[in-house]
Amino acid sequence: MSMAGNLRKVTGLGKVGGLRGVARLARRRVRVDLSHPARSPLGSAVVNCVTYQDGERVPGGRDLADAVKHVRETGDGFVWLGLHEPTAREFAGIADLFGLHPLAVEDAVEAHQRPKLERYGETLFAVFKTVCYVEHKELTATSEVVNTGEIMVFVGHDFVITVRHGRHGSLGPLREELEANPEQLTKGPAAVLHAIADHVVDDYLTVTDSVQADIDQVETDVFAENGARVDPGRIYQLKRELLELKRAVAPLTRPLLELATRPERVVAPEIQAYFRDVSDHLLRATEQIAAFDELLNSILQAHLAQVSVAQNEDMRKITAWAALIAVPTMVCGVYGMNFDFMPELHWKLGYPMVWVVIAVACTALYRGFKHNGWL
Repeated sequence: MSMAGNLRKVTGLGKVGGLRGVARLARRRVRVDLSHPARSPLGSAVVNCVTYQDGERVPGGRDLADAVKHVRETGDGFVWLGLHEPTAREFAGIADLFGLHPLAVEDAVEAHQRPKLERYGETLFAVFKTVCYVEHKELTATSEVVNTGEIMVFVGHDFVITVRHGRHGSLGPLREELEANPEQLTKGPAAVLHAIADHVVDDYLTVTDSVQADIDQVETDVFAENGARVDPGRIYQLKRELLELKRAVAPLTRPLLELATRPERVVAPEIQAYFRDVSDHLLRATEQIAAFDELLNSILQAHLAQVSVAQNEDMRKITAWAALIAVPTMVCGVYGMNFDFMPELHWKLGYPMVWVVIAVACTALYRGFKHNGWL
């Protein structure tokens, strides 16, 4: 039975002609990219299934069950099975073949998990949150800045199963990089786990650099001449997106430290040194995100202070003009009363004198307000 036929049998996919291309894709080393809406170019949840021995990709169409049996009997090599958003039905046969724990299988199928590392007997189950930066011409109060996905990894002595959720974070280029470095692949499935962790953390750093550009632009706008008119929704949206990035990055700290320091049967000590390097990179990303959060808080407070100052200036101007208008209003109101006996009521110079008094009073008030910066 071919590998495609065996995958149909193991996963319960039924008659799917696209699976016959698995072996051909393996031989031609076609880059598999799932960034488009389709679940898989093979027409199913299966992205790729490859056997590696001595760091080299094994050519040919050996079916999955035989490949697993061979590597377990010889104790040489491992199988790497890649899946994209499989259903519970599709995953059931694979879980039975590799002896995966039901709880881990449930997490892999349902997704929406926090980054974590769990041990089920001889198998490690790791969850990574993937992130990508969403390009936009201008940041608005509704702009999407960060998009997240997930990669679940099952690691045993002779197999690696990757389950990806989301439209980004394709592992095709990563597989090609590993195949170009056979020496690293000879270190077994743990080397693939490290490569995935390193790939995910590198994306964190890339996204944080892009987010920093948005924060710099918002900061420039806030402290510009008309900074008080900046839409505060832009700052809140950026904080909201930064929070999503933080939820993806921060929880991964503990799992990476465990992989770097805690002895694992499927992780050789020489691989743990690589995980320490990834942990250092993650720490840098975590510190950047924390600094961005504090900076956004400062920018928001500065913007609110600018708005308050602008409102105070407007109120001072309104108050000053109201005082200027109050002088002629008061004088005209007094002499507009219908009384027969009022000072200077029948004096020839009374009318021009009133205008002189109004003009002098208003001029004095205007100069006083101008000197104090109210006008």
